[in-house]
Amino acid sequence: MEKTEKKDWGFDTRDMDRGVRPQDDFYHYVNGGWLKKTTIPPHESRWGAFYMLRYDTEKKLRTIVAELKDRKHLRHGTPEQMVRDLYRSGLDMQKRNALGLTPLKSWLDRIAQIKDVPSLVSTVAHLEKVGGGGPWGLTVDQDMKNSEKYVLYLYQSGLGMPDRDYYLKSDAESQRVRSAYEKHLVRLLRLAGRRDKASQDAAVVLEIETALAKVSMPKEELRDVDKTYHKKSLTELSKLAPSVPWREYFKTLGTEPKQVIVAQPEFFKALERLLATFPISAWRTYLSTHLINDFASCLTLGFEKENFSFYGTTLTGTKHMKPLWRRALGTVNGSLSEPLGKLYVKAYFGPEAKRKIVGVVDDLFTAYEARIKNLDWMSSVTKKKAIQKLRQMNRKLGYPDKWKSYRGLVVRPDDYAGNIMRLHAYEHRRYMRRLTKAVDRKEWFMSPQTVNAYCSFGLNDIVFPAAILQPPFFSADGDDAINYGAMGSVIGHEITHGFDDQGSKFDGKGNRKTWWTKGDRARFDAKAQALVKEFNGYTVAGGLTVNGQLTLGENIADLGGASIAYDAYMLRLVRTGRVDIKGFTPDQRFFLGFALFEREKRRPEAEKTQVLTDPHSPGKYRINGPASNLPEFYAAFGVEKGDALYREQKDRAKIW
Repeated sequence: MEKTEKKDWGFDTRDMDRGVRPQDDFYHYVNGGWLKKTTIPPHESRWGAFYMLRYDTEKKLRTIVAELKDRKHLRHGTPEQMVRDLYRSGLDMQKRNALGLTPLKSWLDRIAQIKDVPSLVSTVAHLEKVGGGGPWGLTVDQDMKNSEKYVLYLYQSGLGMPDRDYYLKSDAESQRVRSAYEKHLVRLLRLAGRRDKASQDAAVVLEIETALAKVSMPKEELRDVDKTYHKKSLTELSKLAPSVPWREYFKTLGTEPKQVIVAQPEFFKALERLLATFPISAWRTYLSTHLINDFASCLTLGFEKENFSFYGTTLTGTKHMKPLWRRALGTVNGSLSEPLGKLYVKAYFGPEAKRKIVGVVDDLFTAYEARIKNLDWMSSVTKKKAIQKLRQMNRKLGYPDKWKSYRGLVVRPDDYAGNIMRLHAYEHRRYMRRLTKAVDRKEWFMSPQTVNAYCSFGLNDIVFPAAILQPPFFSADGDDAINYGAMGSVIGHEITHGFDDQGSKFDGKGNRKTWWTKGDRARFDAKAQALVKEFNGYTVAGGLTVNGQLTLGENIADLGGASIAYDAYMLRLVRTGRVDIKGFTPDQRFFLGFALFEREKRRPEAEKTQVLTDPHSPGKYRINGPASNLPEFYAAFGVEKGDALYREQKDRAKIW
């Protein structure tokens, strides 16, 4: 076997902890040295490979906006002008402090005029257009059962905390967060000038939100696409909540639909009762408080600090608020993501990285097809349809072929909150126009500068923005083993989402359709339950356990992603030959890359919030969990009975 000591191979062995056996805790074996010497920056709730790359991308974006900030005579409506002026307005804290609550005044006045349920509903509709929140929400998306058409979706909403359980459970963490939230509301209302009634109003808001939480669908069920798809005519919708003037509500939003998808019918049935239970004065208090809370981060420094105190420190343990430039840049990045992305791609994303990633993706798809063909639990009928779906899956790499237009959008350098409302209104109109158009299968739902990736069930596509196609996950000059172990696993993860417990319910055209035999589905579900059981056994800070059902889709994708990426790397080795680096075999280096992808430190508060709300498992278990199930890992590191990561053959999960 050829030996080499490649200097820059994409992995630093000093980040390892050789005192930990890879057979017992692979995550800490690979990342332990880095974890010991790394401190989470005070402005962050967590730190790791993903966040370091996001920070690096943020610095590049800052270079772009800083260069634009002082430029004059930019043509109105260009990406440069819109990015410059939104950034300027966020940085102008003197102006923001002077304005106080003025940007919300017309809306607060409108809320104060609500006198009955029809005027309440009308106000909720108008607030929806500018990004304000009400007790329910809506969006326009593909019809799950007719992927060539757009349709309106109505869904439960209205909570100020991240999940219903914070309102309903009596465990220590829920009580800690709930108590802090009530104090947050009191401080927020005092800042808004309601000094005498702040405590009383906060109690009213919490009472309404608790009532909404009680009738909200639990997060485990929200993942189930079959439980959240209920097509209703307007007549049927009116029977769920008769006191809501639905036709007028939709008309205000700019549409007159014949049908809507109601995600949680029981919620809307209960809403009818709640609209009558609480007096109109309570709903006015609820809406005005939510409006202030929703826009707190773009008002005065006092409001912004209060917003951070709860959503930053209480929920995630973050010690210090990010500097103003990062907060303003975050708004630009979130609100004008494509105009900024266009500038980012032009400056930082070259063709070489795109060319190389195409080859990696090709290998992943080849490996996945071979794996489907070799499944021992799936019938030939379903295999044929699975391969057809895989071949129909579209790959979007780097950036969109066509950029979104922002023609007519007004962005001013001295009106931060107003800019954000106008941006929301602009996007709202864009979404409403979808209802009259064919589905755009080329649309992206992530900007090129986003360090992340996704799989769309309805479009049957996988999307990898330019910013994630960088070291440490991917390097055009790096070791293939690290590229396939890190980025390859991410690609395999997203492909596998199309075949996880929910994605597998959609066919190659993106329609919710039963294309499995009953026997195949039953065998799949039984295999998935092994993962549910495994992850239910993992614990985090404060003794909280991972929710195996909530995290099932991500855990299936992690396991499948690592499996497929390994097979794809084996295809690559046939072409390049096997080479050892720093004493590690190609197989071992592949798994080093895999563990690098989830290198991360989190504050205890952030870890607890993640376990209670996030469908992703903590990083340690996203590595050790799949590794303990993969025979390729056992072979690479000599895992044997008695080792901590060893599982009996019958207990190992294998799906794709």
